[in-house]
Amino acid sequence: MIRPGSKESQNYDNNNQKVHPQPIDENMNQNGDSMDTMIGRIFNNISSLKSAYIQLQEAHTPYDPDKIQEADKLVIEELTKLSELKHAYREKNPKPVAASPQDSRLLSEIQEQQNLLKTYEVMVKKFQSQIQTRDTEITHLQQQIDEAKLRKSKLEKKLKQRGLLNKESEESDEENYFSIELTPSLFTSAVDNAYQSMHDFSKPLINMMKAAGWDLDAAANAIEPAVVYTRRAHKKYAFESYICQRMFSGFQEESFSIKDSNISVSNEAFFHQFLAVRAMDPLDVLSQNPDSVFGKFCRSKYLLLVHPKMEGSFFGNMDQRNYVMSGGHPRTPFYQAFLKLAKSIWLLHRLAYSFDPKVKVFQVKKGSEFSDIHMDSVVKNIILDEGAERLKVGLMVMPGFLIGTSIIQSRVYLSGIKCAD
Repeated sequence: MIRPGSKESQNYDNNNQKVHPQPIDENMNQNGDSMDTMIGRIFNNISSLKSAYIQLQEAHTPYDPDKIQEADKLVIEELTKLSELKHAYREKNPKPVAASPQDSRLLSEIQEQQNLLKTYEVMVKKFQSQIQTRDTEITHLQQQIDEAKLRKSKLEKKLKQRGLLNKESEESDEENYFSIELTPSLFTSAVDNAYQSMHDFSKPLINMMKAAGWDLDAAANAIEPAVVYTRRAHKKYAFESYICQRMFSGFQEESFSIKDSNISVSNEAFFHQFLAVRAMDPLDVLSQNPDSVFGKFCRSKYLLLVHPKMEGSFFGNMDQRNYVMSGGHPRTPFYQAFLKLAKSIWLLHRLAYSFDPKVKVFQVKKGSEFSDIHMDSVVKNIILDEGAERLKVGLMVMPGFLIGTSIIQSRVYLSGIKCAD
């Protein structure tokens, strides 16, 4: 007989059936272990995702398509694993239950990791878009290379037929193309070439203005009034300044203020464009693709540089201007002289954006005090009187540039100077 209240009676229920104790604490521990395992797997996947994401970033600098695809594949794999963990958790926990403080902390950490995951997904999509843009650039450049090779082959065939080409010259041309290195000295040389091109174009421009009966003194004063010229011949710098202002307008922009040119281009692509156009006649480039970015640049700059009244006085009609506006590039001597100028400025812009960081352009305003650090006078042998006022800038005929910490001086005409004969 079992006495009420004894330990044995506690193992029987009201129906006189024996009740076996259940290991409740052990089950709870198993559930906790399962949750800890799930959290551990999530953290491991997040760590792997971070590693794959870093690999994806590194593959962009320098740009490596194979490494980008490999890193992209790793990111997708880790995202897939996290998605599977998410579905597995929902299957095991279909209904919300009262959460302990420990569970609430874990759920909060899960939510934080999910938010981080969404951020990575957005970045992955961004990188995939950049990859597509780079692929488009590569395809476009490859087409240009193929077209250039085809043209080269045709020219070589013609030259061989005329006996003007030998094997040695073929090899030297190819070596010269690929041996050019992107250096500050290359940019400095391009700056000198651009300034020389502006100087060269100013000559036919002034000559045509003379032939058309223009008052050159009045024209120079209209370009920049109140400049004191030491000699009448120095007024040529006013026309060089006029050319400079219009040709360098928008230089600081990657698109060079060309409409429908909003596609971002890499530093390498800019340098390849420089190399592709550098050795070619600008008219040949335009004949192949009149509506290229270079073609649009030439068209917009010509219409900006040559005023309608100026053109009308030069040619007696607007035929050439109308032809340019309609998308053409005339073969007249005046327009071909302009194309040489346009090519030199275009190449300088392509080269400026080939550097990393990009070359910066700076201008000097009229009335600024002369600084021999940032400026170079186009007139030499200047005589400085004792006690004279500081030299002031009258005209800027060429902007200056910054390549890292190096300075390429702007070229200026100083107002009211004295110079030796």
